[in-house]
Amino acid sequence: MFVMTVDQRGSRRGADLVPDLLERLDGAPGLVRGFERTVGDEVQGVLDDAEDVVGLVLALVRVGGWSVGVGAGPVQEPLPASPRAGTGEAFVLARAAVEAAKSRQRPVPLAVRGVDAVAAGDAEAVLTLLGAVLGRRTPAGWDAVDAVRSGAGQDVVARGLGVTQQAVSQRLRAALWAEEEAVRPVAARLLTAAQG
Repeated sequence: MFVMTVDQRGSRRGADLVPDLLERLDGAPGLVRGFERTVGDEVQGVLDDAEDVVGLVLALVRVGGWSVGVGAGPVQEPLPASPRAGTGEAFVLARAAVEAAKSRQRPVPLAVRGVDAVAAGDAEAVLTLLGAVLGRRTPAGWDAVDAVRSGAGQDVVARGLGVTQQAVSQRLRAALWAEEEAVRPVAARLLTAAQG
């Protein structure tokens, strides 16, 4: 199992963004227990699919303003209805991960802790690299990536964006979209291995 603990960055200086985040995360794929506010400006959810964890981590990095911790390991079953009442190693690891993610030295505020510490470290490294790639993507690159990810062909995307197919292809190359798509499954496999 995977427990994600997400904490708002700089919440003392700004508005409470948790209600908007909970709305955004409602019904996210792979949720075993939906995200809930645990304490203060922190939310927690439980997932069972590593690919869905990768997608959520990267979505949160893209939005910005959140420290993301992932704990990979066993949970005590049966899981209670609320993640706040959950126990088990994945919950403890998620707490350690979010605390590490809050470190000011981290350019991408995420951390992974797992039963297999080596695999968790590898997963964290790959996710951090992916997060850095996403952080450097231009708005035009995001437009192209979002459109292609929705399932549209490049010709349809080009018409929708009012550019040529060649321009869409250039935007996707500059956005490192193909590289991101190739590395996402690697990150998911490493997360799965981190469960021990």
